[in-house]
Amino acid sequence: MPQTGQRVDPFRNFNFLVELDGIAQASFTECSGLGSTTDVVETREGGDNTTVRKLPGKTSYSDITLKYGITPSKELWAWRQRVVEGDVVRKNGSIVVFDLSNHTEVARWNFVSAWPSKWEGASLSAKGNDVAIDTLVLAHEGLTRV
Repeated sequence: MPQTGQRVDPFRNFNFLVELDGIAQASFTECSGLGSTTDVVETREGGDNTTVRKLPGKTSYSDITLKYGITPSKELWAWRQRVVEGDVVRKNGSIVVFDLSNHTEVARWNFVSAWPSKWEGASLSAKGNDVAIDTLVLAHEGLTRV
């Protein structure tokens, strides 16, 4: 009897790292928004009025949302503040997923020309004991899986 393929389990979503040009903060608790969409352009060809052809249009990339615990580091705040003041500094970065068993890199998405388009401060409550989490949204111009 032929041997079946080896079982391949999906990677865990909590073992990841965010790399940004020149920013060494790695305390991100959540990363979402890795995605792209290509518009569909509908057109008709001459002589074939009953069928619509669907062609690819422009591709756009979803904003990447990063959530991180507040620390004494002000690097991400300073980057966002530069945008507020009109000095848009773009950075390249990566989202890296690691294998839990041996902490080796198993997946990487690189994004280019990112800049912080939104910052949201943590919700603070004297009744809670959760970690204070800030949110940073990055607009970018391209995403590849390597």
